[in-house]
Amino acid sequence: MSDYRDDRALQRLLDELGRLPGIGPKSAQRIAYFLLEADIETARRLSNAIIEVKQQVHFCPICFNYATREHCDVCDDVSRDRSVICVVSEPRDVSAIERTGSYHGLYHVLGGVISPMDKIGPEQLHVKELLSRLADNDVSEVILATNPDVEGETTATYLSRVIRPLGIDVSRLASGLPVGGDLEYADEVTLGRAIEARRTL
Repeated sequence: MSDYRDDRALQRLLDELGRLPGIGPKSAQRIAYFLLEADIETARRLSNAIIEVKQQVHFCPICFNYATREHCDVCDDVSRDRSVICVVSEPRDVSAIERTGSYHGLYHVLGGVISPMDKIGPEQLHVKELLSRLADNDVSEVILATNPDVEGETTATYLSRVIRPLGIDVSRLASGLPVGGDLEYADEVTLGRAIEARRTL
């Protein structure tokens, strides 16, 4: 009976690991066996870290980036250039751009991209909140930093159309990023050059 329970526990771990993005059956198996061979304290630290991040990290009410305090670190940083907002799809894109050290303005995270196939339109994204920020602040430029794929381009085109009539400059990341690629996986030099050579739409 105990062998059956052990097998079921292992299979449940493999199933849960297999749900993680980028983790296939073989990777799930490697991680599961690593955890099985590790001491109980290692497993406890991992489980506590997962629970802690779920309890403490939330979305910033201003820009929708991840935050551990009321607002995220970028929104709380008084040294940031508040005349420029960089619009990205997901919080992980903020981290990618911050690693370049080339950008010193604010961010706005949409929470996805326009994708008719997935029934995601502007109403499902944080577009209304972006327009509210543009109305309330002295923003002179919006940088559209969505991924250079079909959905990212569709989202950038839509945002450009609704923002430009407000009298705000709208720019897009320059070439240098591979078409169909993700900002998350771009190296710092490529992404930094793309920010510095952004173009007006």
